[in-house]
Amino acid sequence: MKSSVLTSPPSSKLSPSAAKLRLLKKLRCTLRYEKRAWESGALLVAGVDEVGRGSLFGPVVAAAVILDRGYRVRGLRDSKLLPAERREVLAERIREHAVAWAVAAVDAARIDQINIYQASRVAMREAVSRLVPAADHLLVDAVCLDCEVPQVPIIHGDALSASIAAASILAKVERDRMMCEWDVVFPAYGLASHKGYSTPKHLAALREHGPTPLHRQSFAPVWQNPVPQEAFGFMLEQDEALEHSAAG
Repeated sequence: MKSSVLTSPPSSKLSPSAAKLRLLKKLRCTLRYEKRAWESGALLVAGVDEVGRGSLFGPVVAAAVILDRGYRVRGLRDSKLLPAERREVLAERIREHAVAWAVAAVDAARIDQINIYQASRVAMREAVSRLVPAADHLLVDAVCLDCEVPQVPIIHGDALSASIAAASILAKVERDRMMCEWDVVFPAYGLASHKGYSTPKHLAALREHGPTPLHRQSFAPVWQNPVPQEAFGFMLEQDEALEHSAAG
């Protein structure tokens, strides 16, 4: 008798982004890193994170948050894992109850000049510098910042540290607000829906219309679609008028 061998169907391979999201969902966001810092003598521990690093449009936005030890904001986790409505609710609670919080952004032109990694670090450092009172210890998502404040970089920090998660939420809410405002200026690109990321709709708009002045020209999907974009034509006309009046 011929024996048959049962084989399991091949499992579909996850994309890198899907695999990362699956990992992040398994991680627990707690105060253990903050408690270590407090036990070492730190009083004002700030979580620091950025959003928009992979976007093709607009700024990278960073936030820094010093949580109040006596008030726990429940439900904090990586902003990517939260629906927009929940992020808005949590952002309001964070702003209301945090000891200090601050947001900073680096625009697309600067990103093209110094690269997105350095721009992210600049935005995070700027957010930290705006905290009042100032932080005496930093928990940073994955990178080290050029500042003298003691700091601990934490890989997947926005999914592990409550303070970093709070910063991630504030940065995400602020950047989403910016994208919705720019969507009115550039309605053909669908910025309110995809926030500038490489969705099929956004790439199709780039192929049809080319990049706007606020797209990141150093990103391949942008410079590969160099169709002139005339949405800011009125600004060029104003510049020309000013030049003529100055010359006269």
